[in-house]
Amino acid sequence: MFTNLKALMYKPKLYEKGTMELWTDEHISKGMLEAHLNPNTDAATRKHMTVKKTVNWIASVASPERYPVLLDLGCGPGVYTEEFHKAGYVVSGMDFSARSIDYAKNSAVEKGLSIKYHCQNYLTLDLAEEFDVITLIYYDFGVLSAEERAELLQRIHRALKPGGVLIFDVLKPHSFSDEESRNWEYMEEGFFSPEPHFLLNSFFRYDKESTILRQHIILSENNVECINVWEHMFAKSELENDLKKGGFCTCRFFGNIAGADYSENGKEMCIVAQK
Repeated sequence: MFTNLKALMYKPKLYEKGTMELWTDEHISKGMLEAHLNPNTDAATRKHMTVKKTVNWIASVASPERYPVLLDLGCGPGVYTEEFHKAGYVVSGMDFSARSIDYAKNSAVEKGLSIKYHCQNYLTLDLAEEFDVITLIYYDFGVLSAEERAELLQRIHRALKPGGVLIFDVLKPHSFSDEESRNWEYMEEGFFSPEPHFLLNSFFRYDKESTILRQHIILSENNVECINVWEHMFAKSELENDLKKGGFCTCRFFGNIAGADYSENGKEMCIVAQK
């Protein structure tokens, strides 16, 4: 165990993988689902009033009359997809958390909503010209490495119908001013483990690459696990270049996913990219 722990006591290489996934672990996914469904926090899904504003704005720039078929990538337990359905879209959702997808499917059945759900990593999306709108909400794009982002854009481009749009949001380079830090804490049980454990939380900056890492090392009596949550921050010109390489012909920029005016000084931005 000490050998495993020692190997984790360094600053990871850019986009180095951890030993476990935040979104698919049996215990952690319970807490993630609770966070998604809490209407009053921005922990996993944004506050549900913000969700409604977001869906209303998306329906104003890509109306269900003109763009009727929508796919929400990283849909979680279906908070956004259900609102998209209410707005008039023909909706599908995709997420690789089995717990979230099971909840979303059950919720749709209970409410009589005709929403299709797929338990799948969206990096394996393999569909051709099926959707008018594809959404990727709450900075999910920045979690991916540069290679994964390029691959995903190509897959999304292929899945969109001619003239279809991709709508997503990202953070900008000046979003974080925090200094690097590491801190230990002990818990009898918690978000990351149901057993007694020490938790080492680290925040690392990769300023040259405009990327940060939130790392969580969970040390229990018989095990050591590591979760790495990466976030890349984007310059407008970087996104324009990446989207052009991905085959998108036009891009519009907004201040956030609810349609605020774009500002150079803003901490986030939303992109509407057309095929």
